[in-house]
Amino acid sequence: MPHDIGLIGLAVMGQNLVLNMANHGHSVAVYNRTTETMEEFVGGLKDEPRDKVWEGTAERIGGYKTPEEFVASLKRPRRVMIMVKAGAPVDAVIDQLKPLMEPGDIFIDGGNSDFRDTNRRSKELREEGFLFIGTGVSGGEEGALKGPSIMPGGHIEAWPHVKDILQSIAAKVEDGTPCCDWVGEDGAGHYVKMVHNGIEYGDMQLICEAYFILKHALGLSNDELYAVFKEWNEGELESYLIEITRDIFTVKDPETGNDLVDMILDTAQQKGTGKWMSQHALDLGVPTTLITEAVYARCLSGQKDARVRASRILSGPDGHFTGDRRQFIDDVREALYASKLVSYAQGYVQLDAAADEFGWKLNNGNIALLWRGGCIIRSRFLGDIKTAFDKNSSLENLLLDDFFKQAIDRAQPSWRRVVAAAVELGLPVPGFAAALSYYDGYRRDRLPANLLQAQRDYFGAHTYERIDKPRGETFHTDWIRERQLS
Repeated sequence: MPHDIGLIGLAVMGQNLVLNMANHGHSVAVYNRTTETMEEFVGGLKDEPRDKVWEGTAERIGGYKTPEEFVASLKRPRRVMIMVKAGAPVDAVIDQLKPLMEPGDIFIDGGNSDFRDTNRRSKELREEGFLFIGTGVSGGEEGALKGPSIMPGGHIEAWPHVKDILQSIAAKVEDGTPCCDWVGEDGAGHYVKMVHNGIEYGDMQLICEAYFILKHALGLSNDELYAVFKEWNEGELESYLIEITRDIFTVKDPETGNDLVDMILDTAQQKGTGKWMSQHALDLGVPTTLITEAVYARCLSGQKDARVRASRILSGPDGHFTGDRRQFIDDVREALYASKLVSYAQGYVQLDAAADEFGWKLNNGNIALLWRGGCIIRSRFLGDIKTAFDKNSSLENLLLDDFFKQAIDRAQPSWRRVVAAAVELGLPVPGFAAALSYYDGYRRDRLPANLLQAQRDYFGAHTYERIDKPRGETFHTDWIRERQLS
């Protein structure tokens, strides 16, 4: 019997997606450039633990040694999911398979591709008669096996042919709704995944700042930090990232017996999707400040040797908080929640700007639903975002929703106290501070950009608009002459 779908690229993510598909009753053909990897995977299926392989799974997976055999094993229209490294390797796989496939067959890129590559591939493959889906897949290795968040975009004609498969393997929310639905045209799916990853950068940075403040300002032990994050995970901050942060504080280093988190070098790595989001925010002219600060924080962490040298030369406060400890912990929780809200608000503003730029028709409420299960940023918070967009699908900014406005109003005193205390104690909080600065800038009807425009016009004749004239009408002043006449 021909297979329902084929998958190329048997690294761990690819293998787990294959198992997920087969566990849900789909017949899957697999191919890998390195034949030994394919043979080891298929040959070892009977030895996999029961929590990974359901009854009958092994019989639904077939391994093939050549692209020709692989393509010939698939039902028409052929559906091929590509799980290889983003960039040129994806193009290489597509170019290798195109001569073996027919018009109407479907390519599915499930990797972390740049949305611009997805836009290009979507256009090129349509012109050649093929169908194409570029889909974000979030949840890591465990999500790929047990239910990821899946964000497909591309050619809408392809969606009915893959919908049942992708929705069956996706994570489900409480009522059984799959965390997988059509996002939009061309690169929209990969763009939404990029924004997801950018928000993930912001969430992680904010959590790390909360940890750093509690550890250094209050001197909390890891056992005490566990208790704090455990309590936070039982309230409005309930999320996957808070949950795993809580658990990290309990793990011992098998080599030294110390807490493992304290043995890890403080240099964070990145795969680039957060940077892509910040770069495209600049292209769009939208202020995605918090996520950009999160990217820069990782860059600064990477300058470990320079920071060690600087620590021996540069001075600043390094004190401890001396007020009400319980109140301060609660203040940090409120600051984390408010800053997190700003991170998501900025992410959705960028999604709206990209939709305008590329002509995508995005449903922001449905996107929140896609992120409620399976993915790294899954949290209780996303249900509130879905509700906000259900009430007003054209909501300009999440900060303007009644629910979130009230949350910000409640959190503001704590938020400001935490940022002020961190500054006074010499603790870096780029995420908290960027979020608060954005909020204060967004809520003001007048900013100092009037002076900035005057400066630009003075030295470069760049012109300016006036408050007493229609928008779009520009003016120039000979500042030196007017100064002499004044």
